[in-house]
Amino acid sequence: MTDLLGFRPSDLGAAALVGLIVLLILRGHLVPRRVLEDRLADKNRQLEDLRAERDTWRTAHTVSEEARREAQDQAGELLELSRTAGYFFTALPQAGREVRASADVDSAPAAPPP
Repeated sequence: MTDLLGFRPSDLGAAALVGLIVLLILRGHLVPRRVLEDRLADKNRQLEDLRAERDTWRTAHTVSEEARREAQDQAGELLELSRTAGYFFTALPQAGREVRASADVDSAPAAPPP
């Protein structure tokens, strides 16, 4: 082990061990259990809030997609109705001309018989 570290850890003594522990505490790597549990509880609360927000957005997306599909279906139906009305109105003047033309033929004076 001396080859790995360059010294024997037992040569450092108790003062070096206490100094290492104090250094770990000051840098925040070594915390009391109560602080650790509080941090874990905060993280769990944050995760629950994020999950609730995710579920809210997922529900909103589902509702939005249903509304979009319904609007798309309605637009298709309205387009079909407008096409039908267009065909009706383009055919209407032609039928009127045919009716007037047949009325003109019926009202034309008949030629006298020979």
